[in-house]
Amino acid sequence: MSLPSAIVGRLTAIPRAQTHDVVREPLRIAMDDGAVLLADRWVARATRHEVQPTVLVRSPYGRHQVFGLIFGRLLAERGLQVVVQSVRGTFGSEGTFSPFDERADGLATLHWIRQQTWHAERIAMVGPSYLGLVQWAAAPDAGDDLAALTIQVSASQFHGQTYAGGSLSLETAASWLVLIAAQERRLAPLAIARAIRGLPRLCSELPLGELDALATGAEVAWFREAMASPLRDDAYWVARDYAAGVDTITAPVQLVGGWYDIFLPWMLDDFVALQAAGRTPQLIVGPWSHTSPSLVAAGTREALGWLRAHLLDDDRLVRDAAVRLFVTGEPQGGGWRDLPSWPPPGSGERRLWLAGDGRLLEQTDPAPAEPGQTGARDGTGASEAADAGAGDRFRYDPAHPTPSLGGPVLLTRRPVCDNRRHEARADVLTYTTAPLPATIEAIGPVRVALRVRSSSPHFDLFARVCDVDRDGASWNVCDALARVAPERFECDGGGVWHVGFDLWPIGHRFAAGHRVRLQVSAGAHPRYARNPGTGDDPTTATELRAVEIEVLHGAEHRSVLVLPRGDGPAP
Repeated sequence: MSLPSAIVGRLTAIPRAQTHDVVREPLRIAMDDGAVLLADRWVARATRHEVQPTVLVRSPYGRHQVFGLIFGRLLAERGLQVVVQSVRGTFGSEGTFSPFDERADGLATLHWIRQQTWHAERIAMVGPSYLGLVQWAAAPDAGDDLAALTIQVSASQFHGQTYAGGSLSLETAASWLVLIAAQERRLAPLAIARAIRGLPRLCSELPLGELDALATGAEVAWFREAMASPLRDDAYWVARDYAAGVDTITAPVQLVGGWYDIFLPWMLDDFVALQAAGRTPQLIVGPWSHTSPSLVAAGTREALGWLRAHLLDDDRLVRDAAVRLFVTGEPQGGGWRDLPSWPPPGSGERRLWLAGDGRLLEQTDPAPAEPGQTGARDGTGASEAADAGAGDRFRYDPAHPTPSLGGPVLLTRRPVCDNRRHEARADVLTYTTAPLPATIEAIGPVRVALRVRSSSPHFDLFARVCDVDRDGASWNVCDALARVAPERFECDGGGVWHVGFDLWPIGHRFAAGHRVRLQVSAGAHPRYARNPGTGDDPTTATELRAVEIEVLHGAEHRSVLVLPRGDGPAP
């Protein structure tokens, strides 16, 4: 019996092991180009000579320790045969690590498994993050014996997360860079922790394209290639984009994510694509970030049930609901909720318009108000016409950038924070509703459409929705950033930029007496790489230029926050 497996089994609350007597057999698997990748076969000793289905796990993080324990030993103790493989160029596998380029090796590995005397019939794949991407890479061409995918906190393409809103997700990219560089060193956990501690300082160094050398002591070829390819249609990302094949996959797919996960919007895109293709995927979204221990526990439990159902015909651990969400915020009526689809059917929209004096107003008529019309339902009778052409100004200085606070990043465990001190900054605007007369619910997509003027055609806009409680604490719910440039957004003849973009999706209840708040700023560093304000290539830029930004509101230039509408009155 393994003490670590017993401890992790209790922490994850997975069903009791069927046996603790499992074996790990080393494997050498040849790829099409002759490179040999190392792997381990995990199987119960009593059934090691029996022909049975196989679960494939392909990982860049090694085959032993945590990944071998969770995806090897724990699954084998519960009746599954598993092959855990180190991808090319990692942990003894031959070749050069080329992140996200995993289709050919994945297909070659599946072909090899089918030839083994201990394998029969069905194959499944499992894993989070990178271990999820490798599933999407191989699945469209895997064959009819692919019986199941169970993917946690991942997506079919990583460009969206890497260049979220057009800006490099700097903190996440830097964290993964040093993790990969240090993970095979002696005393790797200490080396990784030391490197992570130094990242805030390094993320402020210029030029940004030298970050790999500063963080690891040497140039990293794959990092420089990705940094030189910011567009999704650049050749680097086209070769690593598997989204086009999602709707061709017929194997049952389970997706597990978190409201504060870095991949959530793109994971939901994959789910919607499967739905639209007539498939019956399962979606589970909880109150988790990318590395939340509770996410690991839930993902392991759900994956075990999915794998046993589709490989061993044991569906006792599988939930019936197509969509299962944890609704955050006001607990009465929140918590776990079963839904038939995503987005929820018939939810509608709630439009909250930015107004003077930091107000956020819902109006009966979303069309621009004529002079003399009030249009606002804020209980004050204030005239929106009086706000015509008005705006709120702030100055963004990339030499002293607006900092990031909470939100979805790779390694955070506290994604939700009180934003009050942050909102007191001169470079952060806030717009807030009156106290809500009753609880309102928002489950679905969120977006903003902002009208702004700027002293430079190159700037960023960061928008964040917060739930302000009765004590005035402002708790972030969802957010996103958009990088503005002439080729990305429209600027009309009056010099007004029309900047519309999606925020992270939401599943939240704003309690009666609370207020909905929208933050607007021009950066969130180091979560996102700061915009130099010059139009220069961000990887080579060394000059930083401050930008004056005016967020417009009123009858002439309306800016709006759009939330999904549930039951309940307007604020």
